[in-house]
Amino acid sequence: MMSVTLHYIYDPYCGWCYAAAPLLSAAQAVAGLQIRLHGGGMMTGARRTQVSPALRDYVIPHDLRIAQLTGQVFGENYFEGLLRDSSAVFDSAVPITAILAAPALGVDALNMLKAIQHAHYAEGLKVSELDTLSAIAAQLGAEPANFRSSWHSLSGATTEQHIQQSRSLLTQLGGGGFPTLALEQDGQLQRLDISPWLGKAEAFQQWLQNRSAAPSADSGVFCSMDGC
Repeated sequence: MMSVTLHYIYDPYCGWCYAAAPLLSAAQAVAGLQIRLHGGGMMTGARRTQVSPALRDYVIPHDLRIAQLTGQVFGENYFEGLLRDSSAVFDSAVPITAILAAPALGVDALNMLKAIQHAHYAEGLKVSELDTLSAIAAQLGAEPANFRSSWHSLSGATTEQHIQQSRSLLTQLGGGGFPTLALEQDGQLQRLDISPWLGKAEAFQQWLQNRSAAPSADSGVFCSMDGC
């Protein structure tokens, strides 16, 4: 089997990235396939978002569609707790930093992302708070004090540089938002259209296992940079 790299441009607050999570789990089981995460920073800086009735009304129809299409779980504490909590702020940089910190602590970055997504959508937890992220990291085997130290060392300039590099890759691929996936083979990057695979993780895994020719250049875009 020819080794390829699956590049995944994501955001922790992108609902359609949560929809794609089972596909990424399936990809983890493909022998020879490397997976690289690129946090796009959908809600950073001026895009940081305070929870409001308008935000709730915007995201719920998307969430219900995702649940119907993929079976992904959206919990009562998310719909009736987090999305009604006007004190909550969605800041992508905070969980992205946690995902960047994970590998040095022996935690797979994709597993950290999936745990953060579950905490947000299924449990309704505030994943822009360091205490929440520290607890998630501990559940995955990281020592809390080490996690916090690593998080602080990467927060700020390092995370911002990562986000800018991710956005540059998004532009390079011609992607319009998140999730955008691409296969890299022999130095060539081509975008994947994952829309046919949503809710079909086993079929996606088989497709990746059988993949030996150049990937498709179709788009895998579901969210705009303005929100998801």
